[in-house]
Amino acid sequence: MTFAARRPVASGLTVTLALLSFVVPLSTDMYLPGFPTMARELGTDAAGVQLTLTAFLVGLATGQLVLGPLSDRYGRRGPILIGTGVCTLATALCAVAPTLGVLVVLRFVTGFAGAAGVVVGRAVVTDVASGAAAARLFGLLMGLGGIAPILAPLAGGAVVGGTGSWRAVFWVLAGASALMFAAACVRIPETLPAERRHTGGAGASVRAGVTVLTDRPYLGYMLAFCLAFAALFCYISASPFLLQNVLGFSVGTASAVFSAGALTATASTLAGSRLAGRISPRLLLRAGLALMLVPGVAALLLTLAGQLNRFWALGLLGVAFIGLGQVCATATGLALDRVPHAAGTGSAVLGTLQNALGAAVAPLMGIAGGHTAVPLFAGMTLCTLLAAAALLLTRREGDVAPAGRAPAEAERA
Repeated sequence: MTFAARRPVASGLTVTLALLSFVVPLSTDMYLPGFPTMARELGTDAAGVQLTLTAFLVGLATGQLVLGPLSDRYGRRGPILIGTGVCTLATALCAVAPTLGVLVVLRFVTGFAGAAGVVVGRAVVTDVASGAAAARLFGLLMGLGGIAPILAPLAGGAVVGGTGSWRAVFWVLAGASALMFAAACVRIPETLPAERRHTGGAGASVRAGVTVLTDRPYLGYMLAFCLAFAALFCYISASPFLLQNVLGFSVGTASAVFSAGALTATASTLAGSRLAGRISPRLLLRAGLALMLVPGVAALLLTLAGQLNRFWALGLLGVAFIGLGQVCATATGLALDRVPHAAGTGSAVLGTLQNALGAAVAPLMGIAGGHTAVPLFAGMTLCTLLAAAALLLTRREGDVAPAGRAPAEAERA
């Protein structure tokens, strides 16, 4: 079955895409509470256990680069069903992995296959919606997906605490993946008609990549999203040191504060999805970057002056999280709306750079030690400034229609 592009998006499809967006944060965060018992049972140390997480992230990045372009050639439904099916099987095998080496390989496979739900899911949104409608749908999916990182460690801790086994977490994850696979089978139609698919093998995929990477507005919106995400990763990496060492919160209170920040960003994303129908997505994007940049600069200046306290730190970060929620959904929607002819490839480029920048900034947050917030706020400010500068690439966008779409349709979007 083929989905008629640009018609109202069915609620069942929206719910299923939201379920698919849970795969990555669940698989990343839910088994973290089991690391100590995993290390003891598998006869390894903390670095060995963390290698399973690295393997998953490498698989995720690789999978996006492969599966995105494949979905432009063969359609969306096949890659999503195969990917979620393999992800379910590999997750179940993780639960019975006999050695660390086997677990590392299986985690790579899980990440590679699970990338289908992320990268192809974004392409499906571009197939069925454009303009403000796409921004609303991306906002809803990201808002719902933002709940998973909040709940996953808590759920994982409950499973490990209740069963005493890290393997039980993977059985739970396998069940969740099976549910997502079943929902995809029933609710996700083929959204890319045969006449819009790429033919010609690897050469066509390369040409699609060149087309995507030479579309300046796409590059601008894509870089704005990825750099805003890098600013978030600055906070994620440095937050334990900021909240506990600099601001003096206990471990429990710091966890609650971290969750509050995630909830703020999630609520802002959901609110932005509602506003996208009333306010231009481009205006929401610029406003979001301003709400990230101003508190970032203020926090950096207060830190350098030795005047940063709990009130200012949490208040300014709260404003920045509100801005982040506006940026992520609108920038993604605007970027992929530029490349409807190669949405899978565009989604793959966006997702891969997003993960690469996050991984690059994380270790830089500790270069000055664990008792200063200067690297954190300097990193957030620099990333946001670069994100704002990237919007210069989108200037005079309205003069040129997105590839694959007529000027009149582009104007309506």
